[in-house]
Amino acid sequence: MSARDLALFTDLYELKMLQTYRLEGMAEAGVFDLYVRELPESRNYLLACGLDDALAWLESVRFRKSDLDYLATTGHFRDDFLKWLETFRFTGDVWAVPEGTPVFADEPLLEVIAPVGEGQLAETFLMNQVHFQTAVASKAARVVQAASGVPVVDFGMRRYHGTDAALKAARAFTVAGVASTSNVLAGKTYGIPVAGTMAHSFVQAFDDEMDAFRAFVRAYPDTVVLVDTYDTIEGVEKLVALAREMGPAFRVSGVRIDSGDLVELSRRSREILDAAGLERVGIFLSGGLDEHRVAEVVRSGVRVEGFGVGTRMGVPPDAPTLDIAYKLVEYGGEGRLKLSPGKPILPGRKQVYRAIGADGRAERDVVARRDEVHEGEPLLVEVMRGGERTAAGRESLADARERARRETARLPDPVRGIEPAEPPYPVVVSGPLLDVQRRVEERFAD
Repeated sequence: MSARDLALFTDLYELKMLQTYRLEGMAEAGVFDLYVRELPESRNYLLACGLDDALAWLESVRFRKSDLDYLATTGHFRDDFLKWLETFRFTGDVWAVPEGTPVFADEPLLEVIAPVGEGQLAETFLMNQVHFQTAVASKAARVVQAASGVPVVDFGMRRYHGTDAALKAARAFTVAGVASTSNVLAGKTYGIPVAGTMAHSFVQAFDDEMDAFRAFVRAYPDTVVLVDTYDTIEGVEKLVALAREMGPAFRVSGVRIDSGDLVELSRRSREILDAAGLERVGIFLSGGLDEHRVAEVVRSGVRVEGFGVGTRMGVPPDAPTLDIAYKLVEYGGEGRLKLSPGKPILPGRKQVYRAIGADGRAERDVVARRDEVHEGEPLLVEVMRGGERTAAGRESLADARERARRETARLPDPVRGIEPAEPPYPVVVSGPLLDVQRRVEERFAD
């Protein structure tokens, strides 16, 4: 579905608040921050992702006649409000951290500045897209880091939570450095390289495993052959026999092992292939992989040409959700916050500065008021003005992928690693911003 079809992809209360703002004549600018309150224990950083879909929705969201007809049946909305929705457009500005940027807790991933009702309506869709894509991109970045340069392939779309999740996950993985995907629609949609081998069911459909190998190799001479349907080592030995049988016509590029002790089976398979003069035939591993199992294989020193990673990357069990929030931090030029325990809000417009050391590595981040100037690189850039994307809001997927590669490389080694960083990467709130928070708290506490 295009963004134009998704005006009703929102919580009911967003529309009810939008109508009430209009009834009360409240149309001054509101500033909304989207950020993560705390990092999961298993994450040293997050990789910002999902901005492109967020901007596409803001740029093109429209209420169709069928949408308005449906809203009329709910009994919640006045006729004059529904008439106004016929011409609704998002007219605000957005500042955001570009996709592929490592981010930390309490740092705005994006900041929406718009008439308060417009900013309010954006909450649901923006949270939905940025939350999921940031969560899975952050997991994929860990897998790519653990693979130490060995290509990673997205293999998990069948177990991801729906078609939209599978598409957006493939894109997010690409930002994080994953090499290719099995998802053909994602390949068409985003221009991502597609990859795939064969399934156990194909081998099972033949009376003889060797006949299955012969048939697939006839169709795809340079394929990767799945060898663990029955017995992995016997499967490799059969592939060696097929190489002898075919002679110079044998062009199989690799074997895939999908189960068992992947390190030991890879080692034994490598010995068999090398002894047969098949050093060029690579080993591709899959089956329940995550960053820790990938790191185990890499540490073993066994030669592996690729990892197929699926469910645990697209539905990460260690951090399936992020503590993400979308909060009003300013209205009519005045800072706003909540006084709820455990959920502090930093009021007003902001900038985040990343200090870079003499060695080129990131040293710390400072969350500051927008009008402050600090040493380091400002992370938030204007990606939308007056409801239309700026040049910074039209970056390509390749741009985001390159940024992720470059910027994660600048993180301190412990932060970039997959084990908990001690100490964590430092993020400080500036004194002037804390002063603003204190003054606003005092005003609303009276």
